[in-house]
Amino acid sequence: MPSVYELRIDELAAHLLGEPRYRVEQVWRGVWDEGLALEDITTVPKVLRQRLSETFPPALEVANEVASDLGATRKWVFRLHDGATIETVLMNYADRVTVCVSSQAGCAMGCTFCATGQAGFSRQLSVAEVIEQVMFAARVAAPRRLSNVVFMGMGEPLANYPVTVGVVQRLHEYRAMSARHLTVSTVGVAPAIERLAAEGLPLTLAVSLHAANDQTRDELVPLNRRYPLERLYRACETWIATTSRRLSFEWALIDGVNDTDQAMHELAEYAGGLRAHVNLIPLNPTPGYLVRGSGSQRVHEFRLGLEELGVNATVRNTRGRSIDAACGQLAAVTNAHPTRVTLRALHGGAPEAGSAPRQQADSHEAGQTP
Repeated sequence: MPSVYELRIDELAAHLLGEPRYRVEQVWRGVWDEGLALEDITTVPKVLRQRLSETFPPALEVANEVASDLGATRKWVFRLHDGATIETVLMNYADRVTVCVSSQAGCAMGCTFCATGQAGFSRQLSVAEVIEQVMFAARVAAPRRLSNVVFMGMGEPLANYPVTVGVVQRLHEYRAMSARHLTVSTVGVAPAIERLAAEGLPLTLAVSLHAANDQTRDELVPLNRRYPLERLYRACETWIATTSRRLSFEWALIDGVNDTDQAMHELAEYAGGLRAHVNLIPLNPTPGYLVRGSGSQRVHEFRLGLEELGVNATVRNTRGRSIDAACGQLAAVTNAHPTRVTLRALHGGAPEAGSAPRQQADSHEAGQTP
């Protein structure tokens, strides 16, 4: 199904043959500069708007919407053309407006504390399905301008590499968004990080680290068994050397698992060598995970400890827990393939009976709200 968001301006012009040249510019400006739906671009005739709307129907349909924090955080469940569903989160701050977008319907990475990973993987999203999340949020945010886009919703962006790159390129070239305002998060697909560095794209990279020793990270982030910490470190070095941009590490604090003094020193050694910034995230509850997040006092102590060890660290202002819209909670995924999560290394035994994952969770910046 065609989408106006996947067209170059010359391709749009081909759909407007017979129209004055300025019509192409009007439609293009309406779509990208103003972020309007095709039927709302009032600078062009109604008949043309109707024709374009029929030619380029929306890729997303709102299935559900919830809000929290006096409307500061809003989450949508979107139904796709094949019945699969994804979730998108809009967050309003005093100094910025951020949308957390999904790059896949579900996720195959299987991170143990993430509801999306527990729910399983359905399919890749298209460029149009990702960009429509951005544009829908931009229209809702008006009159405030949507300032930040973070690929921290459902899915692993670098496992849908061509689409992630295509979306970033379009948002930069057509929407004039810069590296400071485009963030791609990954659980550590090392070869894709190196490939992304070579693209020369204007974006910020966030790596979901969560543990700085292989034994613990193997349990929290199963991809670590394929790309262990030493391999990930080399990819991060390549990113920094190639792009000259600082990267950040995301660290969801889990009581007794990765909030110990030993974990703090391991993280400081790993992050310090890369001069990486650390975002600490109090773990958000998910139904299929049997441990709890660190208490506020331990979060505070962990941050101070990192800073004393020479690592710049901040605590993520997590929002949207009440609407399952915080870090790791996005999980309205249909047609997915759930997998059972084993937590033996964390709990000293087999998972409890009845602890199979449930399809209900959140996003990454929504999942790890900025």
